[in-house]
Amino acid sequence: MASSADTTTERAITPARAPALRPAAPAPAPASGSTQSLPLVPLGSERGFDGSAVEQGLGRRDVRSFSLVGIVWDDPDTELQGRVQVRTRAKGTARWSGWQDVETHNHEHAADPDTVERASGRVRGSTAPLWVGASDGVEVRVRAETPGRTAAPGVQLLPDGLRLELVDPGSGNPEAAVTQGAAGPGADTPPIGAPVDAPRLGTLTAEGAAASAVNADLAPLGATAIPALSRKETEEQLTALEPGAKPYIGPRPRIVTRRGWGADEKLREREFLYTKGVKAAFVHHTASGNNYRCAEAPTVIRSIYRYHVVSSGWRDIGYNFLIDKCGNIYEGRAGGVAKPVMGAHTLGFNTNSMGIAVLGSFGSAKPPKAAVTAISQLTAWKLGLYRANPNGKTYLTSGGGNLYPKGKKVRLNVISGHRDGFATECPGGRLYGKLGAARSAAARYQGR
Repeated sequence: MASSADTTTERAITPARAPALRPAAPAPAPASGSTQSLPLVPLGSERGFDGSAVEQGLGRRDVRSFSLVGIVWDDPDTELQGRVQVRTRAKGTARWSGWQDVETHNHEHAADPDTVERASGRVRGSTAPLWVGASDGVEVRVRAETPGRTAAPGVQLLPDGLRLELVDPGSGNPEAAVTQGAAGPGADTPPIGAPVDAPRLGTLTAEGAAASAVNADLAPLGATAIPALSRKETEEQLTALEPGAKPYIGPRPRIVTRRGWGADEKLREREFLYTKGVKAAFVHHTASGNNYRCAEAPTVIRSIYRYHVVSSGWRDIGYNFLIDKCGNIYEGRAGGVAKPVMGAHTLGFNTNSMGIAVLGSFGSAKPPKAAVTAISQLTAWKLGLYRANPNGKTYLTSGGGNLYPKGKKVRLNVISGHRDGFATECPGGRLYGKLGAARSAAARYQGR
C-alpha cells in the first residue's frame, strides 16, 4: 500500500483485517481497552450567523470507566477554532476536578496529504488527547473562538460532528513493568519491579508475532524490551552488516517493545509502511498533561494508541518512539525500531524522518533531564544507523503543510522540533529550548 514514490510496503504475517473505528465495548472493558464516543449537543441559546451554536458540550454525567479524553469531528481538514475544557470525576469517588484545557490544534500530527493513510476515508479531525487518570464521570464544553454574531456571515463557528471520546486503555496483554531508563533518574520515582524481558510465546497472537518479528534481529520473538548495547557492541553489530564501514553511532538504548507496553495489535492496520531512510528526527510532546507516574506510562501510551486509531482513524499510533519522564524509551508505530517506518507525526515531513514524542506538556513545564538525555541517546543510535549527524543539517521535501508548499526542499536541523516543519506550539517552548543540547549530546554519543 504505497503512498508515494519514496514509500515502500512490507506485508505482515497477519490475516487481512480492517480496524474498527468504534468497537462496542463489553462491561467490564477487555484487556485491550474500550472507547466511548458521545455526540456533543448545543449549550445555551447563543447562535452565530449560520444558526449554529456558539457552545457545545455535555453536562455532568456518569459513564463507564476511562482514563483519557479527546474531541473529534468529521472533517480532518477543518480546524477547531475555540476552547475545549473538561472536568472529570475520579473513579469510585465524589471528587470532581477543576476545568482542564484540552489542546485543540492536533491536525499537524497526521499523515501527509495525498497518502493512502490520509485518504483512507476514516481520518477525523481531533484535539490532542488529555490524560486524566481513572475516572467515571465527565463534563465537557467547547466554545467557539469567535462568539455569537461577531462571526462573519457564512462562517461556521464549530466543526460538524463534534464527539467526546473517552478512552479506557485496558490492562494490556501483557503489560510489562518498566524500570528506570538508561538516562538515569528523572523527576519521578521509577516504577518498582524488575523488567520483564523474556519472551511469552504462550500468549503471543499472530498479530503480536508480526509486530515482534520485525525486531527479531534485536531481541527474541515476544520480548517485552530490546536490551541496551554498549557502543562497542553497537559498532560491531553495524560493521558486521557493512564490513569496512567506520560507523558514527551511539550505543543502542533499551527500548520497551509494543508487547512491553501492551499494544492490542488487532487495532492497527496489518501492513507496515516504510520510507527510504531516516534523515531527520522531529521531537514532539504529546500535550496530554504531566499528571502521570512513570509506572503508568504504558497505560498512557495504550490510551494514545487507541485514541489515534479508534477515534482519529489513523492506521497506527502516529509516533515512531515515545519517551516518559523517567527516560524510558518505547517503540511506537509498528514495523521495527531499526527500520525507516513511516509515521504520522509531522504533517508534510513524515517521509525519510522519524517522530519522537515525550509524554507530557512542555509549554511552561520544564522537561525532565532524563527525558532530554533519552532523546539524545535514541537519536544517536537510530540516526547513526542511517549515517546522519545529529548536530548537522539535512534537506527534506515537503509533502504539503502550512509552512512549506508541497514539493519544496527545506533545509532543517537533523534533530528538529515539530514547529520547524509546521506552524505549531509543539513540542512546547521549554522542550524546544533543550534541542540544541540534545543535538550536541547525541553527536558526542556518536563519537563525533
